[in-house]
Amino acid sequence: MKVVIQRVAHASVTVDGQIVGQIRKGFLVFLGVGESDTRAEADRIVKKLVNLRIFSDENGKINLSLKDVNGSLLVVSQFTLYADCRHGNRPGFSAAAKPETAEALYEYFMEKCRETIPVVEHGTFGAHMDVELLNDGPFTIILE
Repeated sequence: MKVVIQRVAHASVTVDGQIVGQIRKGFLVFLGVGESDTRAEADRIVKKLVNLRIFSDENGKINLSLKDVNGSLLVVSQFTLYADCRHGNRPGFSAAAKPETAEALYEYFMEKCRETIPVVEHGTFGAHMDVELLNDGPFTIILE
């Protein structure tokens, strides 16, 4: 499982001209599911994600988690995180999970996030999505 986390002031996802998910302060999460990923892996990443302390406290120190600032999540599936560009110029995606497996883990990932974070928005699995964001920092972290 690969996750790219961007701390955002706001973010949204649009499909076919309609906003399907949007948040204010929080994390925009791009989630890639690999062929060997499991629910246990999703549990580990969710625990790290919701407790990641990358918001500033009253002293300006990076010390607060998403929970501490009442932040939201916008989760977007992105199989292209598994792009293999080692050979040639056209990426291969054979390490990405099959769509049925990936969608099930994507849904499970969001379900686990909702146990801790009240607002979890999302994109549309498998759709062409337009993602807009205002990265706060910029602050971007990769978890694997």
